[in-house]
Amino acid sequence: MAEDAGGAPIDVAAGRLTPEAYAAGFADLHPGLDPNAARVEAERCLFCYDAPCATACPTSIDIPLFIRQIAKGQPKAAAKTILDANVMGAMCARVCPTETLCEEVCVRVASDGSPVKIGLLQRFATDALFDAGAQPYRRGAPTGRRIAVVGAGPAGLACAHALARSGHEVVVFEAREKAGGLNEYGIAAYKAVGGVAQREVDFILGVGGIELRTGVRLGADVTLDALRRDYDAVFLGLGLGAVNALGLPQEDGAEDAVDYIAALRQSENLAALPVGRRVVVIGGGMTAIDVAVQARRLGAEEVTIVYRRGPDDMGASGYEQDLALTSGVAIRHFARPVAVEPGRATFERTAVVDGRLAGTGETFALAFDQLFKAIGQTLVATDLGEGSLALEGGRIKVDAERRTSLPGVWAGGDCVFGGEDLTVVAVEDGKRAAASIDAALGRRAQAAE
Repeated sequence: MAEDAGGAPIDVAAGRLTPEAYAAGFADLHPGLDPNAARVEAERCLFCYDAPCATACPTSIDIPLFIRQIAKGQPKAAAKTILDANVMGAMCARVCPTETLCEEVCVRVASDGSPVKIGLLQRFATDALFDAGAQPYRRGAPTGRRIAVVGAGPAGLACAHALARSGHEVVVFEAREKAGGLNEYGIAAYKAVGGVAQREVDFILGVGGIELRTGVRLGADVTLDALRRDYDAVFLGLGLGAVNALGLPQEDGAEDAVDYIAALRQSENLAALPVGRRVVVIGGGMTAIDVAVQARRLGAEEVTIVYRRGPDDMGASGYEQDLALTSGVAIRHFARPVAVEPGRATFERTAVVDGRLAGTGETFALAFDQLFKAIGQTLVATDLGEGSLALEGGRIKVDAERRTSLPGVWAGGDCVFGGEDLTVVAVEDGKRAAASIDAALGRRAQAAE
């Protein structure tokens, strides 16, 4: 057994809980509504003419319309309304921060303090469509155009689906063995039970005209130059392939939280997944919350999140922070790591001075059996080729239509500058890029006539 800096054993083990405890800890975080409950909730909607909820939705779903359809007992019609705007509406209903988007601006909040449960109603509708095995979309009349989509995450799949509906032939290249991106590999397991991520992928591919090639990585198995040569257009939905380092001379024992969550999501036996007795997580975003809460649910006795700023600056929403606290996770603010050695991390307390974060010189140490870094991800620019694409802030620079600096290449999702790292925003990027690609190919065809 490994030892910490003081010679004490580092306790990382599997099978800490009973089968019943694993089942309870990783059950559906928010069980779906039954038809009666959905109808009652839908009837709470005021069906505002100038609905602020629809304005707050990045994909502009007609929320009052789909809720009215549920109230009338037409959940599959409601699902069509949702999916017309957001083809990944099933997963977004589970992972979208509705509490800071559509539900936050719900008029009901002002009247009785409780917004309409828009996310749960969206889930009810999309689940009804999937359960019925319905496929309301089909590929458009073939145009003879071929588009390469790199990355089978939310941005890439949304783009591919829209392009296929326009009649184009789409080939999606995915580095991993499964499609879905962070929906499949990076979301807490208790938010996506029952294989819903892959169910949604199957639904999207079911439109026809989309070929999925897994295990193909840009920069290793195929190049951007080759794709530009062989296809009429290219869309990059790469996500962010590398994790930021802590920036310390030594980071012994610091694990990648993203990889751990991916292993958990793909595990068929949670009892076989090792977890520390004392877990420390460095970061303040959704990944930090997800890995911390799941560590607790895997049997960790003590889990502490350490974030360099205050709670209002955390990337995780207030709801997610509360979820961590009620799950038994401690959150320590205004502290940054200054040293990591086996089994022990040292932090310096921080403060905001003249608007800037600064160290105070005061330090404290936390013992750990397992340490996760969750301080953001970064683009692997070498995958794009040398100097081929303009970057900004370490990500791909795009315009409003998601066009890059290279002719014939579009991009969207987490890999582009200015993105919000949300599934729903990535879907909107894919939609916008698909509309731009379709228009560009049409103009090109007219010019050739």
